[in-house]
Amino acid sequence: MIAPFGIRPKGTLLARMLPLAQALQQRGHTVSIVAPPIHNPADGGTTRCITGVAVTHTVSPPFTGLPAALWHTIALWWAARHTHADVIHLFKPKGFGGLAVLARGQIPLVVDCDDWEGSGGWNELLPYPAPAKALFAWQERDLPRRARAVTVVSHTLETLVWAMGVPPQRVFYLPNGASLPSLFRWQPSSQPTIVLYTRFWELDLVEVAMALALVHRSRPDARLILIGKGERGEEQRLLALAKALDCAAMIDYRGWLEPSAIPALLASADVALVPIRDTLINRARGMAKLVELMAVGVPIVASDVGAARDYLAPDAGILVPPGNATALATAVIHLLADETARARLRTAVLAAAQRLRWDQLAPIAELAYQHARERS
Repeated sequence: MIAPFGIRPKGTLLARMLPLAQALQQRGHTVSIVAPPIHNPADGGTTRCITGVAVTHTVSPPFTGLPAALWHTIALWWAARHTHADVIHLFKPKGFGGLAVLARGQIPLVVDCDDWEGSGGWNELLPYPAPAKALFAWQERDLPRRARAVTVVSHTLETLVWAMGVPPQRVFYLPNGASLPSLFRWQPSSQPTIVLYTRFWELDLVEVAMALALVHRSRPDARLILIGKGERGEEQRLLALAKALDCAAMIDYRGWLEPSAIPALLASADVALVPIRDTLINRARGMAKLVELMAVGVPIVASDVGAARDYLAPDAGILVPPGNATALATAVIHLLADETARARLRTAVLAAAQRLRWDQLAPIAELAYQHARERS
């Protein structure tokens, strides 16, 4: 498996690649992960064995800019060519890994798509230089066509990959899985508690602030645990909006936390709030944080966008129309007041999470690998 970046701080390797690799390893496969230490150069040149899976970070370059990009690409190419792999699974059809696999030789390629990068996607959210945006948009369309199989995290991405000309029989729907242990199941709090676990860019901040104001007006005893950090300081804007709407007192902002510190906080909540703007990137993504919430059994109120319906419908959560602050607030207020409804949703969401366990999803990856090898 080739990662787009290292094991921290981003989530793809930790939340998708590693648990899938561990599940495959438990099924008798030998899996290794190679990652460029882009955001964590101190990890460069290290190998860690995590639950039987070797995670290797290539050596960090001694320079920056274009030479560093070439260094990362060559390092990933070298690692891929010297693992004697039966299959290479590239996670994200972009960046250094996407360039490295172009010279993979005869090793069958499987590409994983877990986000939309081009128009309407990350190219518009992040301040990439224009040449990088052009490269990523090209890679996103070219690499799935080159691959012998494609795994996709959402049905929206499935449709987009079909539209690229990839035959449906080469595309495998592989949603994000649940892997949190049961010891983080719900523990009652002394105060009505809501949790919002987010990267902020996916939110309509005004909608969220208005919903919180309505909840605070109805339930001034409730608190919101806010976990996460925005790409461009969006968390500060939300806090400012909450102050303007006179509901800042309910917010307990925790910022960015180490992954190990998060499950216990999620499990302390009576209700989880998952508001999502109805955009292409939100329809396409796999909503790994939503799956984490499901795995600890917290009742969820989510906007009816993209994978939220796949994970929560018909009865594992409350889905509300996107962009409707009143609907969000009304659902939260209802759950805070109805312990029976919360208990029912806890049971239903845990059952839904069981269906998303990585050991249940690993056979889908096996089918993709088998298809790739049969076409070699």
